[in-house]
Amino acid sequence: MTVDDPIAKDTATGAPTYGLILQGPESTVCSEAPAAPAAEGVYQSEADLEAGLIDILTHQGYDRLYVETEAELVANLRAKLEELNGIEFTDAEWRRFSSENVTNPALTVIDKTRRIQDDPVVAFQRDDGSYKNVYFLDRDHIHRNRLQVMNQYETDEGTHKNRYDVTVLVNGLPLVHIELKRRGVRLREAFNQIERYQRESFWSGSGLFEFVQVFVISNGTSTKYYGNTVRWDHTHPKAGRRGASSFEFTSWWTDSRNRRIADLEGFARTFLSKGTLLMVLTHYCVLTAEDEPKLLVMRPYQICATERILNRILVSELDRRRLGTVDAGGYVWHTTGSGKTLTSFKCAQLASRMEGVDKVMFVVDRKDLDYQTMKEYNRFQRDAVNGSADTRALDANLRDDTKRICVTTIQKLSVLIEKNSKHPIYDRHVVFIFDECHRSQFGKMHKDIVKKFKNYHLFGFTGTPIFAKNANMSGDPTLRTTEQAFGDRLHSYTIVNAIDDGNVLPFRVSYYSTMKPAGDLGDDQVEAIDREGALLAPERIMRNATYILDHYDQNTMRKADGTGFTSILATDGIPMARAYYQALRERQDAREDAGTLKRRLKVAMIYSFAANGDDLEAGIIADESMSTDGLSASDREALEAAIADYNATFGTSYSTDGKGFDNYYKDVSKRLKARELDMLIVVDMFLTGFDSKTLNTLWVDKNLRMHGLIQAFSRTNRILDSVKTFGNIVCFRDLSANVDESLELFGDEEAGGIVLLKPYEEYLSEYLEIVDEIRERFMDDEGHLALLGESQQKAFVGAFGALLRLRNVLSVFDQFKADDVISPRMLQDLQGTYLDLADQFKRDARAEQADIVDDLVFEIELIRQVEVNIDYILDLVMRARSGNGEDKVAYDKIKRAIATSPQLRDKAELILEFVERMGVTPEGATETDPGEEGARRSRVDAAWSDYVREQVESELDAIVADEHLRGDEVRRVVSYAFDAGGVPETGTLVQACLPKVSRFAKGNAYGEQRHRVIARLQEFYDRFKTLIRRYPVEASHEGD
Repeated sequence: MTVDDPIAKDTATGAPTYGLILQGPESTVCSEAPAAPAAEGVYQSEADLEAGLIDILTHQGYDRLYVETEAELVANLRAKLEELNGIEFTDAEWRRFSSENVTNPALTVIDKTRRIQDDPVVAFQRDDGSYKNVYFLDRDHIHRNRLQVMNQYETDEGTHKNRYDVTVLVNGLPLVHIELKRRGVRLREAFNQIERYQRESFWSGSGLFEFVQVFVISNGTSTKYYGNTVRWDHTHPKAGRRGASSFEFTSWWTDSRNRRIADLEGFARTFLSKGTLLMVLTHYCVLTAEDEPKLLVMRPYQICATERILNRILVSELDRRRLGTVDAGGYVWHTTGSGKTLTSFKCAQLASRMEGVDKVMFVVDRKDLDYQTMKEYNRFQRDAVNGSADTRALDANLRDDTKRICVTTIQKLSVLIEKNSKHPIYDRHVVFIFDECHRSQFGKMHKDIVKKFKNYHLFGFTGTPIFAKNANMSGDPTLRTTEQAFGDRLHSYTIVNAIDDGNVLPFRVSYYSTMKPAGDLGDDQVEAIDREGALLAPERIMRNATYILDHYDQNTMRKADGTGFTSILATDGIPMARAYYQALRERQDAREDAGTLKRRLKVAMIYSFAANGDDLEAGIIADESMSTDGLSASDREALEAAIADYNATFGTSYSTDGKGFDNYYKDVSKRLKARELDMLIVVDMFLTGFDSKTLNTLWVDKNLRMHGLIQAFSRTNRILDSVKTFGNIVCFRDLSANVDESLELFGDEEAGGIVLLKPYEEYLSEYLEIVDEIRERFMDDEGHLALLGESQQKAFVGAFGALLRLRNVLSVFDQFKADDVISPRMLQDLQGTYLDLADQFKRDARAEQADIVDDLVFEIELIRQVEVNIDYILDLVMRARSGNGEDKVAYDKIKRAIATSPQLRDKAELILEFVERMGVTPEGATETDPGEEGARRSRVDAAWSDYVREQVESELDAIVADEHLRGDEVRRVVSYAFDAGGVPETGTLVQACLPKVSRFAKGNAYGEQRHRVIARLQEFYDRFKTLIRRYPVEASHEGD
């Protein structure tokens, strides 16, 4: 990389002077996006795109590879590995090496990814007994790796015959796959096609395509990339536990100033340039160390920030006058939710490997963030960092040269410095990385470091920098802004950049005011009113609590089966938090007693003592300690009571005492992310640093502004899926001026148009236009759909998909219910036809061995969000058997409900068989069950439970018999699937099911059966996951 960096000050002006300090490798991210190519008048087919791409790559130094068979592909791999390693395998050696490390059918995608990412070298014993390190990749000298490009490679060994567009091979291994669509086709279709390849054929034959690390998708106009573990696995109820991935997690490539490089030609000349691609593959991918690992491919702004920090360290190492000064550091402004933890981890990891660096210290400002950071860092690489339970442990870690990276808090580091006037770490070369440290104690910490440490760098990561405009005017005048504390800005990626790229979501801010206007009083008189008393008025709190309960499901899209999202209620102080908790509890109790409570919300509350309170001037949220010792007796008693309620709900035993409160905090965090908790009431905790994709709503009764407002709002805007399209903010006081001020400061003057959703009226207008279009184009005079021919069917799919996307946004607006012009029956009819067309087009595409229709994307996920579930069906069965006359239309209602449900329509035969067993037929009910409603419903539920258990065991027995599997082991896999949210594709669980067949049997029989069994068990799980919560299914005890 080339580094231009100030070394000295101009003697006349005092301004920095710039000069070339270091000439090194090129930057991975280009400084300026190449100009987009001029649009040509001629039609460009997919074949034209492919030819143009290959031409660019070959001119950039890729070798062209022509192979037709897998044997040729494997032979090429052997030749390239021999070339890289300066070795010539004997045929016997190659068979042994390949069968153990490359074509071994027992290796999963994760095993192969781990080989590339974690340890791309094998100690191989040769025929003569000597050992040779055989490298798949040279990570230290990247230009020794050989890149090849091939296209239209065809395979017919999977479940379906497939032909792949363009593949990049590194040292003979396919590590990058590129799927192209012609211009005008939606990019999601290329994503869907790769998903199909992963399912149908990448694993076939020798399984070489399971080594692919990065996928690239392009329609010529738009081009994105993503890691090999981004899959459609986010829709099941437990996605919050497993981690969610989808098309929403694909990434754009940009230049260093965040300007998007979307066109395929520009992308090929930048991202696919040999140096950049090899750096991404060898340095900027992280395979997480989780039970279900994910390959995170870093985004360009993350890479750029990392390299600028490493450059600053390198420059200071060469010019040691900088060490221990502000010129040796700097800060990175990356908006909250854009992946700062991953960026800081990669910085710490790579900095710790630099020659001359003795220790990297990642410093957070609170104990809870210490825990979260440790957890995240260990997620990226197990045991990569060392936490410090106390100051003594920190001291030991700092003295231990093998502990290269330490995570600690400001408090622990301050105590250590106070207790040790002399310490060997003070003279070592130390890199400090601070995360969001804008609290009052940072000023003292900064002075301590400057005073004690001799050879240090100070780097800061922040999503909301402190500028002169939002600085606290008290305290040390030399440390008021982020730049004063850390040095110049090294890179920025604002909330506007992140929303524009789709890496975080925009906000929808609504206001529900329960404060009555002050009539004709003047401003000064209004200020004199007991505002705090008015805000805490019991009737106001109860009105707000009632509003939350009445609109909770609407705002969070929450359903009884656990899908939807969760929320946080931010309050102004402990008295208000307590008041809301009590009001929500009382209102739910009253509704329960009256029989009007549909579902009881699981609500928790947490707070502790904040020594300094919120910094309202700078908008900084107070730092609550992880100790309850400073609470008043009354506040502690109220918290203890709330924790007792929590313990009763979840069968736990937490308390307000030291470790008990610490564990309560961690458990609340875990359950909120896993959607086991509906709402958390807080004062300041969880409003900064808490990261959850499954949280979408923040209820606000707190005076937020600037730094604190953006931090708190940003708890809601993590991307998850196509249903979660914005972070939802519901304010119980008018924060509109504060919102505008904050967005202007941390975005720009035009930020509001990007960061906030459009007004309700604009969405409604678009919606009404589409409804009119559907009625005019696709319905007859009697209001029935009349679709003539494929072109009209396609047009209807596009229009109804747009309608679904708009309904998804409009549904959270209170006024939409009154403004909606589509009746429930009409929506059911439209939805049923839409799903029929989805099934039809998929069947036709499969029969023709072709892709799903290019220009169609079905928004099934949005339908799932509002569809009926089995409880609704069972309720109809119960009512039909009541003898009150509802039986005549019940069967038709049930059939229609099933037909319009993506999750139930493939189970129609199974459900209708049960319905008829219960005496509900097209002609009416043949059996009646009069009596008390609750008892009648219990009998239907019991019959359903027994019926499903019977079906589950029957279908499992068939799979075991067909595949000659071990029955007990199969049931262990199924039990795991219902607990974890899917059938495991890695590990030994599935392996244990299989019959004893040699893994090295001819024709990859072992691997084929393994994939077939996983597919069948996943199909079984998908069939029953909406019908049962766990396996084995418990027998009913009706009549015992």
